[in-house]
Amino acid sequence: MNDALALPVGTTLDRFIKRKQDEFSFATGELSQLLRDIALAAKIVSQELTRVDLQGSGGTANIQGEEQQNLDVIANIRFIRALRNGGEVCSIVSEEEDEIIHTGNQNAKYIVAMDPLDGSSNIDVNIPVGTIFAIYRRLSEAGSDGTLEDCLQQGTKQVAAGYILYGAATMLVYTTGHGVNGFTYEPTLGEFFLSHPNLKIPNGGKLYSCNEANVSNFPLGMQNYLAFCKEQKYSSRYIGSLVADFHRSLLKGGVYFYPGSSKNPAGKLRLLYECNPLAFIAEQAGGQATDGVERVLDKVPTALHERCALVIGSSEMVDKVRKYMLV
Repeated sequence: MNDALALPVGTTLDRFIKRKQDEFSFATGELSQLLRDIALAAKIVSQELTRVDLQGSGGTANIQGEEQQNLDVIANIRFIRALRNGGEVCSIVSEEEDEIIHTGNQNAKYIVAMDPLDGSSNIDVNIPVGTIFAIYRRLSEAGSDGTLEDCLQQGTKQVAAGYILYGAATMLVYTTGHGVNGFTYEPTLGEFFLSHPNLKIPNGGKLYSCNEANVSNFPLGMQNYLAFCKEQKYSSRYIGSLVADFHRSLLKGGVYFYPGSSKNPAGKLRLLYECNPLAFIAEQAGGQATDGVERVLDKVPTALHERCALVIGSSEMVDKVRKYMLV
């Protein structure tokens, strides 16, 4: 019996984590503490997203050349600070930083790759945004900073991954390789409570999510799949915040895709801290994630900010996309 099913809705995140710790023969509490550190940063960012005085552009660009919002910078600081102070992470890869961030915790066992605030261009129009994270065990010997090799691990090596959705309610959804569970934040109590135990994505669906303004730049196979969706009278749903679009597909069934294009042949999303963690969650919930042909979790990263095409969601719908892409 899945342990999550034995825990009632309303169980606090802290109690849930303690119960789930037994699933890791190698764990001695560090991973549990790391997940608590992430939850703490999420609470702080959730509160700061409501502050009007922090909204707007910061006037700078990140390593991708994308304009940083003030809250991009703030979220990045909050998560780095929580992970550094928690003591369980030796190195961090962040969308907002050019290079690896070394925390000074040289004996720590874990590496974190993260997008501190996905969809931040939507903040000023009050559309949901999110945080995405992946956790790996370091490969290098303890007693020194994490290495590039530690950070460039395949998605199959993740020990945990998740996202925080900041919307009408703040939700933390994560997996440690034993199913997917969702927790909703209750700000008056300062706690995350189990609200979506043992999440399973429907096998099929009639929702698709993509930026159709780019369709003329999509590969022919993807253009043909979109034509198929319209023939089948599927519904188009696209917010423009990856976490929000994926979360809808996870709960309702559907497929999200951001393929390679003539403008971005390799795709636009980042493999380490966007595609890999969401792919891990999708598979743990019974779905799939590919780059259109290859399983995302099998891809071998070669750079910290490597781009990747992404097709993710209900298994039957991802299979259909793959067939169109292989024609």
